[in-house]
Amino acid sequence: MKKSIIIFFLILAGALRGEEGVRIYPTNWWVGMKNANLQLMLRDTSWTAAPSISISYPGVQVLKVQPAANPHYIFLDLHIGKEARPGTMKIRIKTAGGMSVIDYALLPRRAGNGSQFAQGVTSADFIYFLMPDRWSNGDPGNDRVPGLRDQSLNRDSIYLRHGGDMQGVIDHLDYLQGLGVTTLWMTPVLLNDMPNRTEHGYAFTDHYTIDPRLGGAGVYKKLSDELHRRGMKLIQDAVYNHVGLYHFLVQDAPSGNWLHQWPKFTQTSYRDQPLMDPHASMADKKITSDGWFTTDMPDINQGDPYAANFLIQHAIWCVETFGVDGWRIDTYIYNDLAFMNRCNKALTDEYPRITLFGETWVHGVSNQAFFVENNIVNAYKSNLQGAVDFQCNFYGILPALTEKQGWTEGVMKLYNTLSNDFLYKDPSRNVIFLDNHDMSRWFSQVGENVGKQKVGIEWLLTCRGIPQLYYGTEILMKGFSNPDGWVRLDFPGGWRGDRKSAFTGEGLSADEKSVQDLVRTLANFRKGSSALKTGKLMQYVPSHGLYVYFRWDAKQTVLCAMNTDSLPARLDVERYSERTAGFGEAVDVITGKRYPLQNIPAIPAGEMWILELKRSAN
Repeated sequence: MKKSIIIFFLILAGALRGEEGVRIYPTNWWVGMKNANLQLMLRDTSWTAAPSISISYPGVQVLKVQPAANPHYIFLDLHIGKEARPGTMKIRIKTAGGMSVIDYALLPRRAGNGSQFAQGVTSADFIYFLMPDRWSNGDPGNDRVPGLRDQSLNRDSIYLRHGGDMQGVIDHLDYLQGLGVTTLWMTPVLLNDMPNRTEHGYAFTDHYTIDPRLGGAGVYKKLSDELHRRGMKLIQDAVYNHVGLYHFLVQDAPSGNWLHQWPKFTQTSYRDQPLMDPHASMADKKITSDGWFTTDMPDINQGDPYAANFLIQHAIWCVETFGVDGWRIDTYIYNDLAFMNRCNKALTDEYPRITLFGETWVHGVSNQAFFVENNIVNAYKSNLQGAVDFQCNFYGILPALTEKQGWTEGVMKLYNTLSNDFLYKDPSRNVIFLDNHDMSRWFSQVGENVGKQKVGIEWLLTCRGIPQLYYGTEILMKGFSNPDGWVRLDFPGGWRGDRKSAFTGEGLSADEKSVQDLVRTLANFRKGSSALKTGKLMQYVPSHGLYVYFRWDAKQTVLCAMNTDSLPARLDVERYSERTAGFGEAVDVITGKRYPLQNIPAIPAGEMWILELKRSAN
């Protein structure tokens, strides 16, 4: 029999760190949850045999005590009845060495329960996505934390830690709010006690510890509370598919079934097609779903009921503890999809308004629609509300601004992609974007053309869906993604001594300021625009590089005209009479200029105009 891959990686990782005492996960829970059942995982590395466990607490019933294959673990199934009250529950643990008592907190539900948090993120919002380590260093005292493996701190390196943290985010919430942002999404904030590449946060080593280099749980709660005080929202980046190699659940797994095991290292194929292909082999499906993401990111077996419960309860714990409003799910397509439906339902059962959207980095609208609530007749029916809309990027706005229009080329790709929205149950729940932490910066993708940068932003803030802006796109940050560190550089002004600051405008070029002003003007207009936030979309077949679409509702109509041609283009208002009838004037949203609807000037090549239509005087 071949040795398991996990044995190899345990040797590679080195000896376990010394730990003492019983650890309980989740670290606390609440009374009054809609799902009254709770599964506690107890861990003590000194146990050599299953202890005897008992609980006596009013309203709490012990349903089952289940020792794990690894004697360091035992699972405890509880029912927390409606009559249970907040307090300290005593867990009595009897081993050969004697009796010990562990206090376990049962807390009251968070105030506001679903109205002031878990309120959901919709097309009325504008998401700003940042990496805390690279955005602003508000507390230099936590740049290095003794005892953690990664002690790097060097802003001259694209791979090492730079010291940014959540206090830095709190310090600059005025900037985000002034920019028109309503919602903050950060790369993961859970502890990543890995030896290197910890700046991105996607290799958890402890689900129940907020990374102290980012400020810890107290600062995370403070950030959430400050966002909500301002009427803003918080999205947490969730990773179910994998953990970091140094996670205690890898180093000291509860069972051999906790991770996907292979006779030798097997990486996912990164191909989504086997999951939906009616002709696919089971072998290909298994590699897609069960292959490891990288050698440093072991793949969790979500088919294991204990692993599944651990992940689901952690998700609920985060929402209740930190007041999370939305849940971005990393590497969605590589998860066990039946587990994802179960997990999504557990969250929405507890928090009916919460928003869930998944990273679905695939190729093709139908492929993407497969993973969300859709209108496709298929054996698998997803309950995921929306996707990170890679299709509107790869096969939409990018070719629209980098290719000449042909029968299927250029801006026709954007038109065609949006024409496939019939596949989605609700396309307005998809998150549209220009770039992110894994992709080349938008400014680099469009050849450092400021005009195209602006058109991309104008499309982002007027198209259907939930717009998401990656930090620095508003000030022309550039870089290609190979290697990825070049698209994760520091936001200027976030460190003491920076000579250039996006927060104050000091040192910004005229172009950088103009793009920042564009975002600020359009995003704040959008805040008050019912048509752009929740209105319908009507698009017209592009002609000679001119793409016209409308956002409208009963209160407002906005005409969006994108000229991707090399020549000026005039609007044939009669062609759009379906939407223009009854209007007599057009107001440029950006400049404030007013034009008679029948006499709008030609739109210059490479520009996009956003015009709010006004009724004719009676």
